[in-house]
Amino acid sequence: MSIDMTMMYALHDALRRELDRVARLTETPDGLLKATVTWDLFTTYLHIHHTSEDDALWPALRKVVPETDLALLDAMEAEHAVIDPALAAVESSAAGDLAENVAVLRDRLTAHLRHEERETLPLIAATLPQEEWARFGALHRQRVGGDTGRYLPWMLDSAADDLADRVLSSLPDSMKAAYRDEWLPAYRTMRVTSGPGGTSTGS
Repeated sequence: MSIDMTMMYALHDALRRELDRVARLTETPDGLLKATVTWDLFTTYLHIHHTSEDDALWPALRKVVPETDLALLDAMEAEHAVIDPALAAVESSAAGDLAENVAVLRDRLTAHLRHEERETLPLIAATLPQEEWARFGALHRQRVGGDTGRYLPWMLDSAADDLADRVLSSLPDSMKAAYRDEWLPAYRTMRVTSGPGGTSTGS
């Protein structure tokens, strides 16, 4: 059975989308980026994704890839390591530094996602046992935990129809019904009531 990377690509697309939203929020006069739903969801799910890769995916790959590919895994870990300080710089930004620090974060994360998709995902498809991919997915889902009702509509927000359909088709009927009837309406309401800049009113 081949490894299904639909969720990985969907999440990467979501992170790129959110980087665009974050960048636009730096242009608002009030500069309330760090108090927004946009920033909260972006940082929460980026952290889950990267720590799950660090804890379950890269170690499993190191056991099965040729020695010549270990440098690529070193690069993946090094790229993760420079993203965390970029996030911290945004968190601690004064108003005058915010746009510059967000630009650094955007450059580092988009470069990492591009590198991972071009080189690492094909390596995973060629070498990683299915059970190790499943273990990574299970850890990721465990860390999302009870936040699935926000995570799934967040990930699929603005996703292309074919990609959203592939993600939803992989879910049990009960989850598809919850997504359609509960999670997506609640997510849309949260985005609307939090205002055009995504400033949370309690979500």
